[in-house]
This record gives sequence, C-alpha cells and structure tokens, in this order.
Amino acid sequence: MKHSLRALYIALFASLSFLFVSPICDAQPKPRARNLGIPFDGAPGRFNAITDVGGVEVGFTTLISGDGKLVGGKGPIRTGVTAIFPQGRSFRRRVFAAWHTLNGNGEMTGTTWVEESGGLGTPVVITNTHSVGVVRDAVIEWNAKRGTGEGYSGDFSLPLVAETWDGFLNDINGFHVKKEHVFQALDTAKSGPVAEGNVGGGTGMITQGFKGGTGTSSRVLAQDEGGYTVGALVQANYGRRDLLRIAGVPAGQEIRDLMPERGKLNDGAGSIIVVIATDAPLLPHQLKRLVKRVSLAVGVMGGRGEDSSGDIFIAFSTANPEASKIEGTAQLTMLPNERINPLFRATVNATEESIVNALVAAETMKGINWKHSPRAPARTPERGVGS
Repeated sequence: MKHSLRALYIALFASLSFLFVSPICDAQPKPRARNLGIPFDGAPGRFNAITDVGGVEVGFTTLISGDGKLVGGKGPIRTGVTAIFPQGRSFRRRVFAAWHTLNGNGEMTGTTWVEESGGLGTPVVITNTHSVGVVRDAVIEWNAKRGTGEGYSGDFSLPLVAETWDGFLNDINGFHVKKEHVFQALDTAKSGPVAEGNVGGGTGMITQGFKGGTGTSSRVLAQDEGGYTVGALVQANYGRRDLLRIAGVPAGQEIRDLMPERGKLNDGAGSIIVVIATDAPLLPHQLKRLVKRVSLAVGVMGGRGEDSSGDIFIAFSTANPEASKIEGTAQLTMLPNERINPLFRATVNATEESIVNALVAAETMKGINWKHSPRAPARTPERGVGS
C-alpha cells in the first residue's frame, strides 16, 4: 500500500508536467487538484469554492511588477489584496462568527470584537504583513463612503484584516499596497469561480517549500446530514518541505530536487489564513468549535504551527438573518450539537483541498534579488517508486 500511494503521487504530479508545459489558452482555467485525480473525501459544490455558500463573494487585486535587484520602495513587487464578503458587496447586516489561532505569530484585526460579540459585520480582507494598517483604514473608508454607518460601529469600524508575510519575493518594506488597491478588491468581488495561486494577497506566498498562495474548495453535506454547504478559502504561506503530504502521501520526502533556499523557506516559518463559510445555522459557540477543526487540516498537510508561524482562522454562518436585529428579540435557529460532526469533517476536507489547490494553481515566481519559489514539480522525482 505504501508503494502504491507513492506511485499515485508520482503519477499525479508527473501529469502536472504536461499541463504546465503544454500551450494553454489564457481563457482556459488552471488545473485544479481534483481534476488531476488527487483523491479527496467529500462532495464539492458547483464551483468547489467558498462562493458555493450562497451570498459569499470574493475579489482580488494582484500587484506584480519589476524584476531583479531589490530597490527599496520601487520593487520588485509581488503582493496584493483579497476580499471576502459574507453576504455580498451590499452587505449591511451582521452574521454569527468565531475565530481561532493555532499559532499567533501573525495578525487578524477585529478579532477581539468578534470574540466579544459573536458577530461579524465587515468583509474579511487579506494582504501582506506590512500592509495591514493601510488595508484596515481603507476598508473603514470604503464602508464610510457607502454610508454603511455613522459614528462608531463595531460592525465596520473594526474590520477583519489578516496577513501573511511575502517578503522573500516582494519588496514588502516598499508599502506598495495603497487604498485604491483595497477599493478595487472590494468593488470587484463576485460570486462564482474563484481565482487561485498567485493572485490577490496570495501573490507572493510560499507553501511548504513550493509556490503557494490562494486556494479554495467546498463541501456539500448529504441530505440526511442537512444538505448544508461549507466553503474554505486559504492564503497559504507556511510549512516545511519534508513534512508536505498530498492525499496522505509523504510528497515532500519524495522530492529531493527543486529545493528552496536555506533559511526561512525551509524551517517551517510563515503563516496561513483560513476563512470558513457555511450556511448551516450555527451559533457563535458552535462556530468556535468548527473553526478549531481547521488546525486538523493544516496538520494533515504537514503544518505544525511552528514558533514563527501565524495560523489564524475565521468562520462565519450566513444563516440566521435576525442575528443583526437591534430591536425586540431575535428569532434564531440552531443545529443541535449532535448533528455537527459532518460539518467538522467538511471543514477539514475543504481546507485540505484548498491548500492543495493553491499549490497546483501557483506558478514559479521570481522576486527580489532574483530569488525564486518553484511551483509544484513539473517532472517525476528522481527517486524511483518504493526506493
């Protein structure tokens, strides 16, 4: 069985070679892990994306320019912004939410109010580590210009802005993300298929020694389990190569070439932000239980929540429209705890596939000072099956 799993891995990633080196029209979608035959548990939704949860919209701004030597403040630039709306750009109400951190060497603003209130009233926006401040301020300005509220409001004055570090490839101290880039990501958010790989906030990110970035997936529960949908979106920038596992196979140990440079790329440094959406009627304490399960998916892939990793996750439910009611009493529904296990499994499965989708979609990228991060291998590993 061990040898057959290794053979499966090598065959699957050998097939990537054909897909990446063959001429592909720009209009054609990038390959995704499931399309290559990599086995995953659970049934995906129509788009196999977080947008399979009704109302969820995603927008990107991708910033790529310049090559060669780092010139501080001028590039090269490899960064961007990702925006996720729980209920679309016309979002005017609160949804139940909860957050969790596996390791806290990272940032997600606004989580104190999420913890206190059990609600989320803003989009979730992801960028690079040194752009959190400008992105946070831009989200507030965007909300204010749209008349979302007047005066102080925890629902829009305390937005959720998260980060992972792209300074290996990007001129991160050049502060190239501006408020207009945030506005663009927010204004272009839409439902349907979601771009993956080197896009948005994930543009300059690296995952377990390969080029990583943005990935997404979804799961639809069986009707006897409620028929609910769980969607995940990741900005993956974490982990060691030797710990990488694909569908349970120790893929990182099979690949002895295409190694990253020594240092931060190979010691587990980095971070991962995960956004979980569901239409299941979960209350905040149940979403807290749900979002903790994201850690299991990171572990399945080979992440260990290393000391310098920022592994931060947010989950929200689009059910219970009266969660934002401000007068009288709110009429709420709640899934019994005894029926929550399928949602736990869906969360783990969708997160795992999202990470693999980020790896499959990402392309080799060269950044500052000619540093580069290789994509998932485009040829069969040198070591033979079972050797």
